[in-house]
Amino acid sequence: MASRNRRFVREDELNQMQWYLGEETVEDWQDGLISRRALLKRLIVICGGSAAAATVLAACGVPASAPPAALSTTTAAPTEAASAPTDEPTTAPTEAPATTATTAVTSTTATTGAAVLSVTADDPAIAVSDVTYDSETKITAYLARPAIEGAFPSVIVIHENRGLTEHIKDVARRLAKAGYVALAPDLASSMGGTASMTADQVAGALGSATPEQLVADLNAGVAFLTTMAGVNEEKVGVVGFCFGGAYTLRLAAANAKVAAAVPYYGVTPEPASQMANTNAAIMGQYGADDARVNNTIPALEQVLTGAGKTFEKHIYEGAGHAFNNDTGQRYNEAAAVLAWQRTLDWFAKYLN
Repeated sequence: MASRNRRFVREDELNQMQWYLGEETVEDWQDGLISRRALLKRLIVICGGSAAAATVLAACGVPASAPPAALSTTTAAPTEAASAPTDEPTTAPTEAPATTATTAVTSTTATTGAAVLSVTADDPAIAVSDVTYDSETKITAYLARPAIEGAFPSVIVIHENRGLTEHIKDVARRLAKAGYVALAPDLASSMGGTASMTADQVAGALGSATPEQLVADLNAGVAFLTTMAGVNEEKVGVVGFCFGGAYTLRLAAANAKVAAAVPYYGVTPEPASQMANTNAAIMGQYGADDARVNNTIPALEQVLTGAGKTFEKHIYEGAGHAFNNDTGQRYNEAAAVLAWQRTLDWFAKYLN
């Protein structure tokens, strides 16, 4: 990794999201999704230099040269493990009245790669638009809402580490068709916006941003959304994926208006103790084959149950990280469909 940036970078010089995105990039390479050249290039952008990238590689045990594992083009649908728990909630600790459920899914549906949940922008049941709102800078966002008149609950949609992509806009449209006003902010707005950068540059910009900056931009989005005509101003839902799953939790901890939160495969924020501040009912969606993220679940569960918060988790056997993204290679249709129905059920319960 030849570069003028040769200074050794200590592990504690990288923030949590840089570590998370860096480890995810290494995992993509190990699964054969990207080349070694792309691995190195992306790590340098995310970590801010080649020395920091080398630190992540060393921590992940990546040798100087090694071929990545081949990745099958077809992902098996979720199947129920022999020892998997049932869908019934487990008993929470006596000091915590919160509900915790660990779930697995049985399905014979094959993963086809078809976007079975997708809603097009010209669907007559919804209205979509590009909007801007004020934070410390102007934030661009995608707004989707039911096409009919009425008052509707609202949901913030937080994108993955690739920024405000067409897939995330599609998620907002799915919510609109289900009866919600959905706002998907572009958290790369202050760095130039998703449309003006490559995917690697977006990931690097998001990784280097401070949690305080990004949460402030999300809080401004909540204020913008809940002051719109026809929107319940007292409470809001939030759903996010990957990077956005982590920030779903951070926003739920920081904003008292968040009444329901559904993080998809998001790491527990550090420190986990901040989650004791949430007013939200939280339901985590996880792939069983996503050990990197799932290793952080116990800390989240301990804090939430210890603080008496409502928490439930679903773990989908046979599914990995990013199983909901129907534009990606890890998409798992059976898990995505069931997780989405559970998401809608959760919002119906806690936002209506």
